[in-house]
Amino acid sequence: MALGNKYKSAPGAGTAAALILVLVFGSPWYRDWAADNTNPATAGGWFLRLLGWPSWYIDSGDSLREIVVQDLRAILVVVLTALFLFLLPGSQLARARGTISQFFAGWGAYIFSCGFAALLTTLFLANPTLLRAFESAGSGATYGIFVGWLIGLVTLGGRRGTRS
Repeated sequence: MALGNKYKSAPGAGTAAALILVLVFGSPWYRDWAADNTNPATAGGWFLRLLGWPSWYIDSGDSLREIVVQDLRAILVVVLTALFLFLLPGSQLARARGTISQFFAGWGAYIFSCGFAALLTTLFLANPTLLRAFESAGSGATYGIFVGWLIGLVTLGGRRGTRS
């Protein structure tokens, strides 16, 4: 049996899940595979391509600024997920661990973190506009809505503080 909920903190488990999602599905190898092997006109293909949204890459053909902005978005998704999981009170106020409020707090934290990560990284682009910032935040929130339920499931049942 794996470690029980007694040892799992909701923010720690959610942050670890976010890191794994970003490292695996945001990798250039996964994104290349998804681009070559999926059809964006189908729901499955669209979802598999969406998984690669918080991308990171290092390509010698891109400018350093573009590489940093892309990687910064992926880093901010993980960091902001940890922050929002810690700050969102839904599971702290729940009477018992494992309630639906914990699930929604984890899911919501991921939606917020993805939207804010996209919004903040847009500010580092050359000639950022308000429209581009809104579009970026929308794409981040879309990713968070469709993928964030995984974070919600992982945080379900975890403890919030240092006491169990």
